[in-house]
Amino acid sequence: MTKLTSFITATIASATIATGAFAAAHASLGVTASDQDVSGGTVTATEITAGENGWLVVHRTDDTMKPGPVVGYAPIKEGMNMDVTAILTEEVASGDKLMLMVHSEAGGMKTGVFEYTLGAKEDGPIKVDDKLVMSVISAQ
Repeated sequence: MTKLTSFITATIASATIATGAFAAAHASLGVTASDQDVSGGTVTATEITAGENGWLVVHRTDDTMKPGPVVGYAPIKEGMNMDVTAILTEEVASGDKLMLMVHSEAGGMKTGVFEYTLGAKEDGPIKVDDKLVMSVISAQ
């Protein structure tokens, strides 16, 4: 085997391993949260696994399970995040449904500044297999 052939084989093997690791990491992304009292003006995800730095974004939702307006957000880091609390920016009543979703930090003008508006690409939602990384809870 020539040096060039060895290099190409090693490069392909590395790319395959890296792609597999990337896919495995994104396959395990998720948000764990349960119904909770939000009368204190906050909502908490007990566990978030993120594939990159980004945001826990709290959207209003309803029985259609489509994300609605943003009512809170908090920064998250790549990897495991425990007990992430977002401050609610408007009143949420008992019985309201909230979608706690992982958003990216990518695409905005400033790092560390949440720039998403409903439907925008800046700091937009993360999807795995075309599905949002999220959990829906009921406010109590």
